[in-house]
Amino acid sequence: MLKIAIDAMGGDFGCEPIIKGVCEALEQKDFHAVLVGDEDQIRPMIPKKYEKKVSFVQANEVFPMGELATDVLKKKETSIFKAVDLVKDGLCEAVVSAGHSGATMSLATLRIGRIKGVSRPGIATLMPTTLKGKKTLVLDVGANVDCKPENLFEFAVMGEAYAKQILKIQNPKIGLLSNGEEDCKGNELTKESFTLLSKMQSFAGNAEGNQIFDGSVDVIVCDGFVGNILLKTSEGVASAISKIIKQNLKKSPFATFGAILMKRVFKRLKIQIDYDEYGGAPLLGIKNCVIISHGKSTPKAIKNAIFQAIKFAQSDITSVIESELSTFSDKK
Repeated sequence: MLKIAIDAMGGDFGCEPIIKGVCEALEQKDFHAVLVGDEDQIRPMIPKKYEKKVSFVQANEVFPMGELATDVLKKKETSIFKAVDLVKDGLCEAVVSAGHSGATMSLATLRIGRIKGVSRPGIATLMPTTLKGKKTLVLDVGANVDCKPENLFEFAVMGEAYAKQILKIQNPKIGLLSNGEEDCKGNELTKESFTLLSKMQSFAGNAEGNQIFDGSVDVIVCDGFVGNILLKTSEGVASAISKIIKQNLKKSPFATFGAILMKRVFKRLKIQIDYDEYGGAPLLGIKNCVIISHGKSTPKAIKNAIFQAIKFAQSDITSVIESELSTFSDKK
């Protein structure tokens, strides 16, 4: 049975929403959850019907959000350190954490290790589009604030592999985030990256910001500085639009009546832009599956992060990435 290590203590709200999310996942999927944290707190939260599908690894410390990511290497008793080491030692096939994302990335890179040919792992996330059932994969969204063209090329190869293996897109289109569609647009990084990405048959050229949401490309690559700003801005816009709509509905009884009729539409919109629907962001380029969840994750988000981990761990994505990078390396 597939074993998934869960950092049970890493979230902003303690272990309760994480354990609830694990239980919801166990209700729907067949896997074994290895919960890492304070067993005295965790065990009472596990219903008896799940006891055979859950085991515990004691961790006496929680890595603080305010600490430097690299300091986690000295904190071997933290829940995230022990959770990652379960994957490193081959005792689990994947790890899910809603704790310090930088610490998770550092541990995964140094303890589990990178896929051959990957110089830097990238955090990928799914963005909603105007096309029904269509998502755009964007990476990197925060792992690497300073990148070289070679890094963006690797992100493109990893993103293409994820689109094929996990999203089941047969011929994904890859776009390079830039300030214009023309080949000559962009800064030095994107111009040099454009030349490298042109080696890929799936490369569709530069993509502007609006193309993230119109579904015209399947994967968009950028450096982690731009990607993180993009992610946080998108989250802020979605939240602001929702609040503006609610504020305006309260001003008119006719608008309120219309809102009742539009309830299903609003519900669908919420599902499309809701982070909880995706649960977490895969760290691509690591030898095993690492899912980074938001610190404020709800039980639903944790459940969906675990579903992502299951799908990832059962795929051939790691070998596909290594093979593809090796192929391009041989052509140099």
